[in-house]
Amino acid sequence: MPAPGIHCYPALIYPVNSKEPIINRMVPIENSTVANRIALYGTFGGTHRVGLNVPSESESRDSDCSACCFGLWTPVEMATPEYYGGVEGGATHSKMVLMNENGNILAWTDGPSTNQWLIGQEECLKRVNNMVEDAKSKAGLDPSTKLVSLGLSMSGADQKEAQDQLISGMKSKYPQCSQNVFIASDTAGAIATATEKGGIVLIAGTGSNCMLINPDGKDFRCGGWGHLLGDEGSAYWITQKAIKIVFDHEDNLKVSPHDISFVRDAMMKYYQISDRNEILHYFYSKFDKSYIAGLCKELAQGAKEKNDKICLELFRQAGEILAEHILGVSPRIAEELLNTPSGLQVVTVGSVWKSWDLMKDGFVSVLKDRKRNTRISKISLLELKESAAIGAASLGAKSIKFSLPINYQNNASLYFQAEF
Repeated sequence: MPAPGIHCYPALIYPVNSKEPIINRMVPIENSTVANRIALYGTFGGTHRVGLNVPSESESRDSDCSACCFGLWTPVEMATPEYYGGVEGGATHSKMVLMNENGNILAWTDGPSTNQWLIGQEECLKRVNNMVEDAKSKAGLDPSTKLVSLGLSMSGADQKEAQDQLISGMKSKYPQCSQNVFIASDTAGAIATATEKGGIVLIAGTGSNCMLINPDGKDFRCGGWGHLLGDEGSAYWITQKAIKIVFDHEDNLKVSPHDISFVRDAMMKYYQISDRNEILHYFYSKFDKSYIAGLCKELAQGAKEKNDKICLELFRQAGEILAEHILGVSPRIAEELLNTPSGLQVVTVGSVWKSWDLMKDGFVSVLKDRKRNTRISKISLLELKESAAIGAASLGAKSIKFSLPINYQNNASLYFQAEF
């Protein structure tokens, strides 16, 4: 018989990181100290956590409980908190979120570029760890607290070999950071932030990339090969084409049909040069992709405020080629993604999409061409309201078989829809 005042209550036993109970046992507790419908937590045998819900004293049992509890029940005030991190790593800047097991956001931190191909692997890992440490500090956690998982959704981390190297480096150089590390491309984090079932993410920031993720988890890409082999429709691509127009015109190699004055003046002012030869420094001896791409903002203003024809044409071309990325993966799109009420959902990410009004005509013209577009009859463009770091955290958790509660409706909003 249990001691006086001690009753047995039904308890659900959960494996660590799982929401599905595996067994129902009776647990002894002082019923006189427990209010109705209060949840208590503890550990069972050191390997499982226990959720105890007390509906009423009528469900308690005044009987010997040693056979059902095996003496393994160790009541504690609450379960040990678990923390999950996610990083959206870009070529220009990065962002991290720190969450608990209930999906509550505890802290945000910002950081610089974490693209390993631009800054090197060692510096990449250092910057990621700095963001994690900063997030722990903002959340009031002990610096020695290990995250259960850290998901990294990073520009320049598409190849498995590169991912494995980053994971190995993170664990060896910063073992106190997280128990588990998961790495995916920057596109994967964006999709995981906006939807649970999959779709297309189309990135047009400093660089560009397009990734299709089907409901079965299989992914297919188009583009994302960097500034030498790809980045079409990106800020770097638009900038490079604008500068090339000026150089070709002044070389009399290819005379521009439009006045180059605005683009040339914007180029000189932005890079703080007095002669075009001085710009070679930024492209060769001290290459800085993000800095070069920064001119794109001035070109967008030239299109909107000055109605500059070169700028207008470049953004139209950007819209066209970004739509062509969607056509590139269209043969592999699952029917389930095409047959939703909103049609094919495309998550757009990156600063170039802020100039959607300049790209819209070119983008739509490609998809309206039914000779080229034979599958997509309706499309919805979504923009993230939250950082793809949330999706990265979710992917990191899923890699260890835990589902972080994510409110997808709060993470993205519709800004364009069309039927073809």
